[in-house]
Amino acid sequence: MGRHGANDDGLVAAARAGESWALTEIWRRYSPAVVGYLRGRGVPEPEDLTSEVFIQVFGRIKKFRGDEAALRSFVFSVAHARYVDTVRRRSRRGLDTEFEPATHGGVVSSAETDAIDAIATQRIVALIESLSPDQRDVLLLRIIGDLTLEQTAQVLGKSLGAVKSLQHRGLAALRPILGRAVSQ
Repeated sequence: MGRHGANDDGLVAAARAGESWALTEIWRRYSPAVVGYLRGRGVPEPEDLTSEVFIQVFGRIKKFRGDEAALRSFVFSVAHARYVDTVRRRSRRGLDTEFEPATHGGVVSSAETDAIDAIATQRIVALIESLSPDQRDVLLLRIIGDLTLEQTAQVLGKSLGAVKSLQHRGLAALRPILGRAVSQ
């Protein structure tokens, strides 16, 4: 049994067999963390990219072998690869933005809610952006993705020692910033 309470071996076997309940459970368990990871990396539409990640995960699940930890690593390996693809694509052709009135629902939140959300998001993004890209990747995968050091090293294609060092330096860089924020 995994830490989420369901029989994870059965979950993986059912997912490989294409059982919709198992695919739904994988989405439920991992999609919030994938959205958080992608949002932390500055992806403009993290929910959309998360959907693409899971389309790819579900397309490749029949070949997957392993336990819950391996499944989590697999999901975040796909998420990281999709993030890298998105960055490369944007750097080659820039951002595409187009307003489509037919798909716009016309529902808007209050200005106060938008302002509070924007301020909180700006502070978090500024904090994360103060780190080097490698430190950012390590901390987002470790904290948001809840990956182990070994899984993080595997996803990023780095040695365990490099991941430990990046984590240590990233946390050390954040410590004084967070200390100032708390004392204000």
